[in-house]
Amino acid sequence: MARAALNWGVLDLAREAAVSTQTVVRFERGEALKDPTFERICLAFEAAGIEFIPENGGGPGVRLARRSDGK
Repeated sequence: MARAALNWGVLDLAREAAVSTQTVVRFERGEALKDPTFERICLAFEAAGIEFIPENGGGPGVRLARRSDGK
């Protein structure tokens, strides 16, 4: 969902997170990743403007952060 919100392909996320494309595929399948690898992926999303939102009755999710210019 986060990757789609950014209009990123697997190669884009792999490049931004400095991981292999196979790692991105494993991540998207829900397979377990080492903590540092998972953190790199999360940090890449956050740097691109993704906010992770906690479960609020409807389950956890993601959204694009508001830009400081109000757009």
